[in-house]
Amino acid sequence: MTASPSTTSMLPSQKLIATVAAAGALCAALAFSAMPMPSVALLAGGGGMMLLAVIGLDIVLSTARWRRTPLALQRQLPRAFAVGRTVTLRLTLENSGASRYRGRLFELSDPSMHMPAMPLHFDISPQGSETLEFSMTPTERGLKRFNGAQILLRSPLGFIDWNLRIGDTEARRVFPNFEDQAAFAWLAGERRLTEIGIKSVRRRGSGTDFDQLVEYRPGDPIRHVDWKATLTHHRPITRKFQDDRDQRLMFLLDCGRRMRADDTQHGIGATHFDQALNALMLLAFVALRAGDAVGAMTLGTSADGAKRYAPRKGRQSLNALMAELGDVEPTPTFSDYARTAADLLGHQRKRALVVLITNCRDEDAPELASALTLLRTRHLVVLANLREQIVGQIARQPLRTLDDGLEVAAALEYEAARGEMLRKLASTGAITIDCEPQRLGVELVNRYTALKHAGAI
Repeated sequence: MTASPSTTSMLPSQKLIATVAAAGALCAALAFSAMPMPSVALLAGGGGMMLLAVIGLDIVLSTARWRRTPLALQRQLPRAFAVGRTVTLRLTLENSGASRYRGRLFELSDPSMHMPAMPLHFDISPQGSETLEFSMTPTERGLKRFNGAQILLRSPLGFIDWNLRIGDTEARRVFPNFEDQAAFAWLAGERRLTEIGIKSVRRRGSGTDFDQLVEYRPGDPIRHVDWKATLTHHRPITRKFQDDRDQRLMFLLDCGRRMRADDTQHGIGATHFDQALNALMLLAFVALRAGDAVGAMTLGTSADGAKRYAPRKGRQSLNALMAELGDVEPTPTFSDYARTAADLLGHQRKRALVVLITNCRDEDAPELASALTLLRTRHLVVLANLREQIVGQIARQPLRTLDDGLEVAAALEYEAARGEMLRKLASTGAITIDCEPQRLGVELVNRYTALKHAGAI
């Protein structure tokens, strides 16, 4: 991409600044010498004219060189980025001309893409190319743009730095913690799930879908004995069942104002919403691996910004779900639980496990209770309510001053009111989870696994 003169600007180089400073110092020294002042003025004027002529020549040579053989920029970008995951990017500058190009490059990407190595220095020989490498760490989700690159190109004589823009505009999506999502495949075994705190409650013979015939062991239900197989093999044989498959899991993801909370003071991907997305993806992976269909709806967004992903099966559905929800951002509005519940009942008629991920307060309890009661008419409902980490820290702080005591009392009162609210919501028949965001994924999978083995779904 060639930058036209109208999109460029000229800056004095360090060489020009040093030359002007040296000339000024020389003129000042001559002014205090025995040389007559008219001679000093004549010398300074002549030197200035010569320097302007050289700068003019440098500008003409630079313009002609750039118009004749501009640099070409090629990026090597991944298909997507992950919040907080540092990647190494490569930029290739190609010089098709017969002149040497030297300068500095600045990548013009979204401000949320942290690049500590800028600027990058390059020195490209005639008919050559140079590949520049630098590290980039995305700090926010969403669609991010790379608006070319800005280069400060040293002129042939070295007195001017040309401020040019090269390269095409490209866009890439930044997803929540894509590195963790890639690691989900490693969690295929129950032993590995146990290592991250997910409990196994498998019970031999539980479930209703027939799995295989196995030899009888003490404790197996007598009703599961297969008498025909027992007579054939001359030893007790029982039918083993696996957890029901072909179930549906539907997420209701709150995108309202309270999901914008950040316990770590604006750390990378640390908002309640980002951590809720990570937990959602973990449970989605486990459910898809178990043969269930997974879908999602958002609440707390504008009508045109709402997302609805119909339940689908297959592990490839995880990538599709990630693409659907990856660029969603929490809004400064309140969430309408009642309307969302009615909307879900209108679109999801088959019984499903509905997981509502939110952060509610006392004032939300009446509306939320009404919504949960409505959802319970057809679905099994799990309410996952996020708890602020800072409240627990305040409640556990040592009492050194009167202010500390007041803060602890306020935190304990808040926790008590929260617990009372959850008890009232549980009375509607919903299953409640109350945890800090970083524990949400494990808590959701544990509850899902228990419900599957209990045959509640």
